[in-house]
Amino acid sequence: MRSTPRQLPWPFIIWLAAFYTAWVAIVFFGDRWSVVQEHWPIAAAMAMGSYFAGSTPMGGGTVGFPVLVLLFDQPATIGRNFSFAVQSIGMVSASILILALRRPLAWRMTGWSLVGATIGTPLGLFVYAPFVPGVAAKLVFAVVWASFGVMTFVKLRELSTLEGMTVTTARFDRLSGLAVGFFGGALITSITGIGVDMLLYVVLVLLVRADLKIAIPSSVVLMAYTSLIGLATNTLRGNIEPEVWANWLAAAPVVAIGAPLGVIIVNYIPRQPTLLIVSVLCIGQFVWTCVNERVAWTTLLAAVLGVLAFNLCFHVMYTRGRRLAGIDPAPVPPAAA
Repeated sequence: MRSTPRQLPWPFIIWLAAFYTAWVAIVFFGDRWSVVQEHWPIAAAMAMGSYFAGSTPMGGGTVGFPVLVLLFDQPATIGRNFSFAVQSIGMVSASILILALRRPLAWRMTGWSLVGATIGTPLGLFVYAPFVPGVAAKLVFAVVWASFGVMTFVKLRELSTLEGMTVTTARFDRLSGLAVGFFGGALITSITGIGVDMLLYVVLVLLVRADLKIAIPSSVVLMAYTSLIGLATNTLRGNIEPEVWANWLAAAPVVAIGAPLGVIIVNYIPRQPTLLIVSVLCIGQFVWTCVNERVAWTTLLAAVLGVLAFNLCFHVMYTRGRRLAGIDPAPVPPAAA
């Protein structure tokens, strides 16, 4: 069991006070309480989603996106925009607590990931996301998260025992971080509202074998920042539906405290059960999506091949990471005849 400060840090308390004051003013002085009552189901769903947002490398949108898109049959754009909006409260709240508690982060790689996301996320929202059909967005979400679920399930025991992280060069961290932020933001987060955090986590635990106590907080900080970038971009474009704000109004007060609770609670319980639950959810939503969308056999085959392709990449990263750490020797080329 790891120790946690008995008192919450003042920056976090000030943030919560400011947020709840603003929320109460909007709801009660703006006569929006009926809106909150009408959208209580998403608030209930995000009670669980916000815990995962603070305690795992999966953003709160991991629950918000499938609930809105698959369960409530909303367009994928609403799921994405809601993910940005709700994570701009929940994951920002968790990040403020993480930073105030001085939790260890992979600062160099995470910093470059922030730079990459600053460029990639708006670019994806403007250039790529508008041309992705709704069904394709659902399948991208399903494939990427199922791939992560399989990897987590297979490597769970080993990942849970990692300590510290492999020392890498500044160039390695810069290139890895930029690639994660740019491509994750442009190709995945721009259509689902989540995902760049998962990519950073995968690179940290597989390539540099980072302790989960380093990898997960780093991924939370990246997703919080990327959500702010995505929300700001969509707001400037005037591209946020009224339904997104209605759902946000109901869920925001839940995630503001739920995600930080995940940060705290995970210090008292083993990470394995939480990650195992996330793994099962990720694989389960893949099955749910394929059944719910009644995808053709060719599409299903392509989706399964996508999961296998992602996990092949994960295995290559895992093998490379063991060599970087000096666990496995590099292959010796055969001697010339």
